[in-house]
Amino acid sequence: MTTLINNQTLTTISQDADLVTLINVFIVEPENQQLLVDLLVKATEEVMCKLPGFISANIHKSLDGKRVTNYAQWRSVEDFRGIFNNPEALAHMPAIGKIAQSDPTLYEICYIKKS
Repeated sequence: MTTLINNQTLTTISQDADLVTLINVFIVEPENQQLLVDLLVKATEEVMCKLPGFISANIHKSLDGKRVTNYAQWRSVEDFRGIFNNPEALAHMPAIGKIAQSDPTLYEICYIKKS
């Protein structure tokens, strides 16, 4: 789910949303961290955001330079799995795999506390 604030689209985290969340933590050498961010942004902009069921994606990089995390929301598990049947999506994966190890895992939101 997304929200528009000040002409920017923001990801909304809600227990009530009917979606799945991908949290994919990539391990990368610090000298490749920005390259990985760029590759993930490119894949998201060129392919992922156009696939059925895509809701949002957020790319985070760790301050120590060793990790990049993709927090993405999909309408369903099936929509997420559709990535692996899409040649355009698969085309981005080898370059990412050459510089990073990843652990893609799907989640459901269980608890939220806001101030």
